[in-house]
Amino acid sequence: MKNRTATKKSANNHSASRNNSSSSGKKGSNTLRIIGGEWRSRKLQFLDAPGLRPTPDRIRETLFNWLQGSIHGSHCLDLFAGSGAIGLEALSRGAKSVDFVEKNAAASKHLNSNLSLLKSDLTVFQVDALRFLEQHGANQPYDIIFLDPPYRQGLLDKSLELLISKALINEHSLIYLEHESEEVFDFTKFDLEEIKQASAGQVQSYLLQAIK
Repeated sequence: MKNRTATKKSANNHSASRNNSSSSGKKGSNTLRIIGGEWRSRKLQFLDAPGLRPTPDRIRETLFNWLQGSIHGSHCLDLFAGSGAIGLEALSRGAKSVDFVEKNAAASKHLNSNLSLLKSDLTVFQVDALRFLEQHGANQPYDIIFLDPPYRQGLLDKSLELLISKALINEHSLIYLEHESEEVFDFTKFDLEEIKQASAGQVQSYLLQAIK
């Protein structure tokens, strides 16, 4: 797979996402911890904003156990990035690049600051996630996609439809997604199958791949 260039900022404004809270600290500034890889135990501040909920340590640990053997050297998409917790974890564990997409201007700026602190030359696409998919034709599909949209807005189906129609995934791509536990999705209508599944509280997590 060809190298994907570092992402660049776009203008425009999706509300920050990431399910459940692993935050601490005073209002206006919370802390997330990278749990593995080059930046293991590094603590970063993230924006204290409505709807911005970094994926907790326990869920991230499960996810990257699933991705062992796939993460190193991968080209990733962190859609609805929010605090960037999952994308940052991917970079720490050896991903070659991550395209961060986050509409919320303040969250995008905060994530850019954390990337700078980590000496990464990547920056955030500050644009609506669906618009990013509509406008972003890929030279090569992503290896891994992290998909955690805000709940109850119909964004999961729309995102998967665009990922497929824009050829941003192929038969080798892995898609990690989260949704609220009361929702039921039929991933086979997208020709995707579950290869891993977990639940934690009100969150359902899946690792998907194209049906062979």
